[in-house]
Amino acid sequence: MKTVALPSGENVPAFGLGAWNIGDSAASRAGEIATLRLGLDLGAKLIDTAEMYGGGRSEELVGEAIAGRRDEVFLVSKVLPENATRKGTLAACERSLQRLRTDRIDLYFSHQFDEQVPIEETLRAYERLIAAGKVRYIGASNHTADQLGEALRISAGKSLPRYEVLQPHYNLYNRDSYEGALRDLAIREGLGVITYFSLASGFLTGKYRSTDDLGKSARGRGMGSFLNPRGLAILAALDRVAAAHGAQPAEVALAWLIAKQGVTAPIASATSLEQMESLVRSTQLKLEPAEVSELDRAGA
Repeated sequence: MKTVALPSGENVPAFGLGAWNIGDSAASRAGEIATLRLGLDLGAKLIDTAEMYGGGRSEELVGEAIAGRRDEVFLVSKVLPENATRKGTLAACERSLQRLRTDRIDLYFSHQFDEQVPIEETLRAYERLIAAGKVRYIGASNHTADQLGEALRISAGKSLPRYEVLQPHYNLYNRDSYEGALRDLAIREGLGVITYFSLASGFLTGKYRSTDDLGKSARGRGMGSFLNPRGLAILAALDRVAAAHGAQPAEVALAWLIAKQGVTAPIASATSLEQMESLVRSTQLKLEPAEVSELDRAGA
């Protein structure tokens, strides 16, 4: 699989597996582990989980799936905002390490900004974890440009660890919260950017095209808000570009993200071996500039 470099110089896959639904779905334990292991076999060795996913069950299953292959994986997890205190962060990391069956987390995110905890306190907890070798790099998820900018200023002024990676909610449909000041800051500061909900919770797969489709899955109940003229225009553009490449709409939606300035790698989740194979193919799909522009216009 194509790799891309983080600001640290670390090479990571251009696509990552999101494990938010692992351990919290109807799929069997064996099926979920098999899907994760197939992703590893296909080169998707960036795995993103969090202590809150499935109440910790996601981390447990990821830990089982990567057992014996830990050194192949760039492992990402996150600490809940209510654990942003120094004591809370240190304890949360220990619990995650135990569930993941590892001695280190490659990238540890602050899952959300917590206004009740001073940024410096959180960064000093990360300083201790990095010094102990339990965390390699840190990142910020669900932060605004102002919140992230302040954290970077404190890191520089206090000589504390710096958020090296940003994880925003960003895809072809949901663009406003990242495009603009936050993306400008990420590019200016040279941050890595790993996007989540890269397929708009499944809408960009093309599975949901009318109200009749909303019953296709439990997730379908939340798809109604996408079924508007803009959403349908995006699906039509995805269909046109996908047909030109013999690809699936989801593969094109991920390839669009991979092609965008200010994006290092998107993450997305798969619930079957077939879906996993399709998502990984997105890294091999090279969109023409005109196709990127067409998708830009449809989702503007």
